[in-house]
Amino acid sequence: MGPVLPNAPFGLAWYQGDIETNQHGRARQNFVGRFNIETFIVAQPPGGQPAPVVHDQPPFPDASMNPATEPVHTFHLGLWFNSPQDAQAAGCPDTATRFNGDHNAGIQVLSTRNFPDLQGPLMQLTP
Repeated sequence: MGPVLPNAPFGLAWYQGDIETNQHGRARQNFVGRFNIETFIVAQPPGGQPAPVVHDQPPFPDASMNPATEPVHTFHLGLWFNSPQDAQAAGCPDTATRFNGDHNAGIQVLSTRNFPDLQGPLMQLTP
């Protein structure tokens, strides 16, 4: 996930994909994308545009309209438990969040909070 800020409230963020761990907590995944100082989100103004609704169930249904926004850079990274049950099994709160492909993830596990809020590690990478 690429959020604007490393911890809640995140601001704009994008979902990149899943990483599944084995019984030892180890995982490996390759993600292809632009992960550098040019990473941003934009929704063409003026006004919002229609957006597809894939997930329509509470508590985190999809928006049916894109908000208009100028480019917003997303330099931070975060990882979340796949479900509240997975978080609880690891001794964490079983709070539901929207940060997986089905919008039913658990809490955040890792983030780049050791970097300043508006200067995440992707800001240091050049294309």
